[in-house]
Amino acid sequence: MKNKRIGVIGIVIDSPDIIADKVNLYIGQHSSIIVGRMGIPYKKRSISVISLIVEGTTDEIGALTGKLGRLEGVTVKSALTTKEYEE
Repeated sequence: MKNKRIGVIGIVIDSPDIIADKVNLYIGQHSSIIVGRMGIPYKKRSISVISLIVEGTTDEIGALTGKLGRLEGVTVKSALTTKEYEE
């Protein structure tokens, strides 16, 4: 069994009206690793910012950030704890 890590994923969407549905689809597909979510539409700049608190293996977290990072107009950064937790 792989150990899990806790972390945060920051997502900035440059054109939310165009790509937000795809972002939400990917997040929904990985809902099993999401502990919490906060989304803020920043209308003044026509962007959206989403922060996710996650707990999963590095492979699970990487699968989500990889899908999101391949979307045009989406910037993704993640930070994970160094401590690993057993299931």
